[in-house]
Amino acid sequence: MTSVDRRTFLAGTAAAGLSLAADSPQVAAANRVARPKKPRIKIGQIGTGHAHARGVFAQLKQVTEDFELVGIVENDPKRRKAIGDTYQGVKVITEEQLLNTKGLQAVVVETEVQDLLPTANRCIDAGMHIHLDKPAGENLKDFAALLKKVGQKKRHLQMGYIYRYHTAFQWCYKAVAEGMLGDVFEVHAVMSKKVGDSSRKYLSRYPGGSMFEIGCHVIDAMVRVLGPPKKVTAFGRKTHPKKDPLQDNQLAVFDYPNAIASIRSALIEYEGFRRRQFTVCGEFGTFDLRPLGGNQFRLALEKQHEGYKTGYQDIELEKGPGIFMSAFRDMAAVVRGEKEDDYGLEHELAVHEAVLAASGYDV
Repeated sequence: MTSVDRRTFLAGTAAAGLSLAADSPQVAAANRVARPKKPRIKIGQIGTGHAHARGVFAQLKQVTEDFELVGIVENDPKRRKAIGDTYQGVKVITEEQLLNTKGLQAVVVETEVQDLLPTANRCIDAGMHIHLDKPAGENLKDFAALLKKVGQKKRHLQMGYIYRYHTAFQWCYKAVAEGMLGDVFEVHAVMSKKVGDSSRKYLSRYPGGSMFEIGCHVIDAMVRVLGPPKKVTAFGRKTHPKKDPLQDNQLAVFDYPNAIASIRSALIEYEGFRRRQFTVCGEFGTFDLRPLGGNQFRLALEKQHEGYKTGYQDIELEKGPGIFMSAFRDMAAVVRGEKEDDYGLEHELAVHEAVLAASGYDV
């Protein structure tokens, strides 16, 4: 089978109550019933410089049933001065104060990319579980060393790829795991947008370009479906080489024994958000989500399955909570020992190796 391990994934989705059937009003209402109160996990955030930092922090503040937010840290002097004493209404403290907080169990790492791994290492050394935003640095060896330390200390590391807990992607993963689509022979994804000159200048510091910056999100989803690729071939173009060295138009082809995957990522596509897509083709059916982030997708089936008809059909799922809220709720369950990590350290390493190779780095 060239897809996610069925037994492992089904166990996780069963615990989460995920169903392939579109939710009925009764099921939707039942899912909204308040959960019993559990001890809250003390957590803090380090960094406001990551592109996701503001949104991540805003959603972390909403998961009050699972977390007690003790403060936020900004180590960059200029950013720290600009922020002042509070960030989104939360007290700004030093990293030393945060990591020495009595009972602290977890830290969210949202620094600029070059500071992600050094910060994550300090948090793991302090005994923390971490939510680490993407991408995990430009060096596979350094990330592998971090993962080894995480495993040795029996900590939980959750990566910040944005589609992991999105309802439509979760539906896709379960459909693949159950064999609904048959053996997968093709995955295709597009992850693009258009950025201005200031963003181009900033992103030019990373040779990996668009694939490294945003393509990594759908590479994570591809590896969830197909596993680690056997070979990666990367193609990159620089649209404005006289202005900057940014690789802003990229394609990567991923070879598997029984499948081929392709991912495109660009930073020059007008209305790129609306053409973002993730398609999984199996021998017996196709899952086609576009644009990404929505709760509607197209499904093609050769045979009827659990109430779904043959042929193409439009499917609409109930909108879930914010993607980071879902991630943090899952993180809380893992930290409390209520469930196993849906991904694991081997997956994280495989994803980052694929991301680096697809972005043109030597791995």
